[in-house]
Amino acid sequence: MAAGAAHLLIVEDDEFVRQLVAAYLEKDGYRLSVAGSAKVMHEVLDHTPVDLIILDLGLPDEDGLTLIRQLRTRSHIPIIVLTARIARDDKITALEIGADDYVTKPVDPQELTLRVANLLRRSGPARSDDTAAHDILNFGAWSLDISANALRASDGLDVELTRAEFDILTALARAPNRVLSRDFLLDAISRDGDAPSDRVIDVMISRLRKKLRDNSRQPILIQTVMGRGYRLSV
Repeated sequence: MAAGAAHLLIVEDDEFVRQLVAAYLEKDGYRLSVAGSAKVMHEVLDHTPVDLIILDLGLPDEDGLTLIRQLRTRSHIPIIVLTARIARDDKITALEIGADDYVTKPVDPQELTLRVANLLRRSGPARSDDTAAHDILNFGAWSLDISANALRASDGLDVELTRAEFDILTALARAPNRVLSRDFLLDAISRDGDAPSDRVIDVMISRLRKKLRDNSRQPILIQTVMGRGYRLSV
């Protein structure tokens, strides 16, 4: 598939670097969106399918490492870190929590475009707006359609979820039978530097159980693992 079918998101607060990277990638035929902050990044991702993210760590409103954790609770979009941070600990941490590549500034633009092409090739064919694959997660009598932001019962009934409820359920459904800590689930709903208390997770889990018709006293689907967090049992 042609490079132009891939949609890239550049998250970089330095306007000069942002424009330079965008110019080289546009020359290779990629479609681009740009963001100068975490807030704008989230706005783009909420409304536009993206195939790969180029992410600076030093954003004005959120640390890039936190953003990587948040992104990994919601999606498997390939992430290339492009940063001035050269410390080994930063690189190891970024790769451990889900970044796919780590590049330090200054970078040869040609090298960056090659890394983008290689990562897209490894991660599978790029999506176009018309051919974006539906990401459907099935568990029990339920289907969670990520692309459509919809929870559907086996009888065809759609269940309305708030954005936070949807993000928590998505994180649980992407890791079936694994225990996810409250901190991990907080990352799934945190945006724009917002850091709600872990008590919010307990409230959201209670609401989800009710909507999933899961007995709150003896839950079968979303189980509490004392001292550790929650698990979607399938």
